[in-house]
Amino acid sequence: MRVALSLAAQAIALAEVPVGAVAVKDGVIVGQGYNLKEQSQDPTAHAEMMALRQASQTVNNWRLIGVTLYCTLEPCPMCAGAMIQARLPRLVYGAKDTRFGAHGSIVNILDEPLFNHRVEVISGVLEAEAAALLQQFFQQLRSK
Repeated sequence: MRVALSLAAQAIALAEVPVGAVAVKDGVIVGQGYNLKEQSQDPTAHAEMMALRQASQTVNNWRLIGVTLYCTLEPCPMCAGAMIQARLPRLVYGAKDTRFGAHGSIVNILDEPLFNHRVEVISGVLEAEAAALLQQFFQQLRSK
């Protein structure tokens, strides 16, 4: 999670919302990313999507069996759907997303029993640090 927080901090330097994600398999980072929506003008360029894409390329499989994704923020519906599609076994995230969260804050996609796959979720890991990055970013944005 500390690597994900470091990636989130890198996003700030690019005027991106500070969210970072790291995919780990067998103790090795196989994918990582941070938000790049503004830089790429791509609405799918979320930290989680970047990390999942890179992980799939690294393990040479769209099924991310044995991979844990660490993310600084609760995933949005798009990212949660991608995690289900990738058969991601586990997600660990920091701060809740009260505007777009898909793990209980707004909707609960990851625990939906109608899907053929559910992702184990551990939330609140380094939550205060992840939330502080986001709060500082948005405070600075509003002051401009």
